[in-house]
Amino acid sequence: MNVWWLFPIVLLVSLLLTGALRRYALAKSIIDIPNARSSHSVPTPRGGGVAIVIAFLLAIATLIVVRGEDLSVLIALAGAGAMIAILGFMDDHGHIAARWRLLGHFIASAWVLGWLGGLPALEVFGLTLDLGWFGAILAAVYLVWLLNLYNFMDGIDGIASVEAITVCLGACLLYWVGGVAHLAILPFLLAVAVAGFLFWNFPPARIFMGDAGSGFLGIMLGALSLQAAWASSQLFWCWLILLGVFIVDATFTLLRRLSRGDKVYEAHRSHAYQFASRQHGRHLPVTLAVAALNLFWLLPVALSVMLLGVDGVLALIIAYVPLVVLAVRYRAGQLE
Repeated sequence: MNVWWLFPIVLLVSLLLTGALRRYALAKSIIDIPNARSSHSVPTPRGGGVAIVIAFLLAIATLIVVRGEDLSVLIALAGAGAMIAILGFMDDHGHIAARWRLLGHFIASAWVLGWLGGLPALEVFGLTLDLGWFGAILAAVYLVWLLNLYNFMDGIDGIASVEAITVCLGACLLYWVGGVAHLAILPFLLAVAVAGFLFWNFPPARIFMGDAGSGFLGIMLGALSLQAAWASSQLFWCWLILLGVFIVDATFTLLRRLSRGDKVYEAHRSHAYQFASRQHGRHLPVTLAVAALNLFWLLPVALSVMLLGVDGVLALIIAYVPLVVLAVRYRAGQLE
């Protein structure tokens, strides 16, 4: 059944709801006040990412009703997304201890893996690896890390939104050239939901995403990448390529802070993108640079996997090398 009419509705819901959430946050003083760890200088309402959550979950509910296809995938996304969004919303409005948040993250990841069937066999340099239960554990850690790193990387205006939109649209193109265009509807809907929010979040931002939105995007992107893995091992590596800017910056920063003995759960602003935004004096150039890296470097590398048959892991290494260089260049993980 054709559901293209759903896309403008999702965009409109996200756009209008973000505006309503901004008014609510201002009325209830749900405001991010700049401090020594902030990357912004103006008090700004937060929690706008709830609009992305509601718009996308309404789209999933609609697909369940009008199509009824890929039910297990839709249930996986809806259940995990709702869990993470509620947890993030509660943390935005109060404080939940890190250990309980982490437990919730693993429960949501287990939900995804249970409905998707775990981690499929993956091709690594021509060899097929079926890791069984160990693969499921690795996949759970992957999902938890992705949703947390998305939270870490949501630190300047527009960056998390632009990342989600460009990655999702890139995945849609890869699905089309890979002969699995039917898979594109979910990442396309997610990109549209984020686009409505980006209208309010584009630099200079009038509202921030908050933990509810960033964590939701992280686990949705992770779940979509695992759905793709069941269609094609190469598509999974392509998703990791497309997510390279966030994965490399967050992981490189974490490893450097761990090696120094920092308390990694404490707030900081030592990611490469944060150093870059301070160096350039504005958020916009950095956010646009992320979009450019995604569209003009990572997407072409991913396309080489699907069109030219380049090994997915080899392409991943090729894609990440310049990103590691940039992380070093912009002092990712160093002391301020």
